Amino acid sequence: MAIKATVFKAALQIADMDRHYYADHALTLARHPSETDERMMVRLFAFALYAGEALAFGKGLSSDDEPDLWQKDLTGTIERWIEVGLPDERAIRKASGRAARVVVVSYGRTANIWWNENRDKLQRLDNLTVLNLPTEATLALAALASRTMQLQCAIQEGHIMITSEAGMIEIEPRIWQGGV
Repeated sequence: MAIKATVFKAALQIADMDRHYYADHALTLARHPSETDERMMVRLFAFALYAGEALAFGKGLSSDDEPDLWQKDLTGTIERWIEVGLPDERAIRKASGRAARVVVVSYGRTANIWWNENRDKLQRLDNLTVLNLPTEATLALAALASRTMQLQCAIQEGHIMITSEAGMIEIEPRIWQGGV
């Protein structure tokens, strides 16, 4: 018998001064049995960073054909494809051909090794942005995870502050390629 996903609910308030985007989102996240709290919270962070009316969670770990998050226009054309973690370079190139913009939000202790191994091939992709989150920040994000969360996210000049009743985290993603 297969283990089912664990459902998390997040009330997320976003104040993005850089993009002039202000909204409240009631989100339901399904955490795959093989997914950690850290990865799930990085997915939620990526949502906050690129939030918009059309941004949605994909099947992610459950499917090779869908990203962790994506944004489609009304015709179904993929405007933004967002992967979390350290995806395979071939998968990123394939996504780059399918979407107008591709974003990788990398994290973890081996992220530098992954980037050094893939940088030359990925730098050829003009529509790719690669961000890296410090390990301390992603571990702090994981500590905020609970089955029901109320989070506030403020973004200004590339600095992101996430607060909840469990605490506050300041994150400044490193831009390895492209722009936010």
